[in-house]
Amino acid sequence: MTQPASRSVGHYQYEERDRTFLQERINEFEGQVRRRLSGELSEEEFKPLRLMNGVYLQLHAYMLRVAIPYGVLDSRQLHRLADIAARYDRNYGHFTTRQNIQFNWIALKDVPTILRELAEVDMHAIQTSGNCIRNVTSDEFAGAAKDELMDPRIHAEIVRQWSTLHPEFTFLPRKFKIAISGSPEDRVAARFHDIGLLARPGENGPLFRLFVGGGLGRTPVVGQELFDSVKEEDLIATLEAVLRVYNAFGRRDNLYKARIKILVQTIGLEAFRKAVEEELARMDRAAYRLTSEHVAQIRARFALPDLKAPADAADVLEQHKKADPVFARWVASNTHPHQDEGHICAVISLKTPGAIPGDVTAEQMHGLADLSERHSFGEVRVTHLQNLVFGHVRKDQLHELWQGLKALGLAAPNVGLISDIVSCPGLDYCNLANARSLPLAQKLGARFGDADLQAEIGALSIHMSGCINACGHHHVGNIGLLGVDKRGAETYQILLGGDAGENAAIGGILGPSFAEDEAVDAVARIVEFYLGQRQKGETFAAMLKRCGLKAFKEVAYETV
Repeated sequence: MTQPASRSVGHYQYEERDRTFLQERINEFEGQVRRRLSGELSEEEFKPLRLMNGVYLQLHAYMLRVAIPYGVLDSRQLHRLADIAARYDRNYGHFTTRQNIQFNWIALKDVPTILRELAEVDMHAIQTSGNCIRNVTSDEFAGAAKDELMDPRIHAEIVRQWSTLHPEFTFLPRKFKIAISGSPEDRVAARFHDIGLLARPGENGPLFRLFVGGGLGRTPVVGQELFDSVKEEDLIATLEAVLRVYNAFGRRDNLYKARIKILVQTIGLEAFRKAVEEELARMDRAAYRLTSEHVAQIRARFALPDLKAPADAADVLEQHKKADPVFARWVASNTHPHQDEGHICAVISLKTPGAIPGDVTAEQMHGLADLSERHSFGEVRVTHLQNLVFGHVRKDQLHELWQGLKALGLAAPNVGLISDIVSCPGLDYCNLANARSLPLAQKLGARFGDADLQAEIGALSIHMSGCINACGHHHVGNIGLLGVDKRGAETYQILLGGDAGENAAIGGILGPSFAEDEAVDAVARIVEFYLGQRQKGETFAAMLKRCGLKAFKEVAYETV
């Protein structure tokens, strides 16, 4: 098979049948939009149709959510997203915690045209909403990280193809989310997904550790290990069996009890495992067997980067760091070791202190696409923490890339630090929200924006959501903030101690909610207490465990 063009490094290359499928789908939805605009379809009739095509009706306008499978874009796609933002929205897009991008000010009449423009660069919005299997997410350093055990993108693509318009799982009891990683540490929050997969190589091929029943929202639950070592050939069959059990027994009579986490909690893990094993026994396993030949066919449709770098690339990087302390600080927080000694992974923060987390202007998207062409084989990755990654940057060119990012206003040296805030759009856009989350994120970002202060604090995460649906993953931040309605006023509840990784934990609620400015002050007091009382090298999570929630609560409420 011919090697796909280098501009499309990192993701599956569409064939003509893929493009034909998209055109057929757009034609179908265009007819539905036409019928809605003419009044032939009511909003109630149209809702399930638009949701399956990524269209939401928010507070002020329609929103279109575009899928970025396993978080990988190429430069032509990013240029197209920028064009859509400029032509059909208000000149920006919002990257989400599901590795998607949202356009918040779309006119319904324009949606079919937008979908056609997306299809021209092999993109779509199918199954980015609705009670179906959503966009499959993956590790942002997949296929690049030095510490990686196995590249999960091939299997993420296989799962994407299996799940797209699956005839049995188009109308599940509730939305369903799958994540897959191949790193030794969980970089996808696998334990907080309906199904989380951690891949590793085995003696006779890849093996998958499968977690089930995790999730956030109204009832946050840490997923449980269903199987330790699912073989590659059994991967799709096992996923199919889990979905069949959920589809058959998941509740449809109560929206708040419809997720798979409630089913697993209700009947217990052992009973759920038995039901899955019985379903597997009834299935024609041969029809679902994932063969090495099929995996090879999918792998062949991924272009590989030509990782050539000068022998002195690492030395050049060290020279740049010594000559420029500001650059050195950015390298310390915003890079990750690469498999190739001459390359490095660069993380682009979309959290410039005081800015709106995840928002990128059309001009910035065009600029990033151009930079990716020069410095990362035209590839851009989206993280579930609302940042971007250039996966394969030559070390001797990293300083040049950083200068380009500075020109775009995207060189904040804060990845993993306190101002790297994760936030949903909140009440500014969402009709489900109780409070605005973006202004609070901006105030907190500005409060902790000083680079020296962030370096002193060290690794500490803040996540916030405008409502209990937890789109900002507030339960898993070291510090979480939840917008709540308190007798008509927008207030914020604080949680402490969340963790999305190997030591998965749900944050504990401190107590009554705060007004917006009070919440900023309370977080500042919590951080000051941490700085004053921590032992040498002690993380926030470790100190919280040592001192207990009560000690932090007393500090948070001391002047309220």
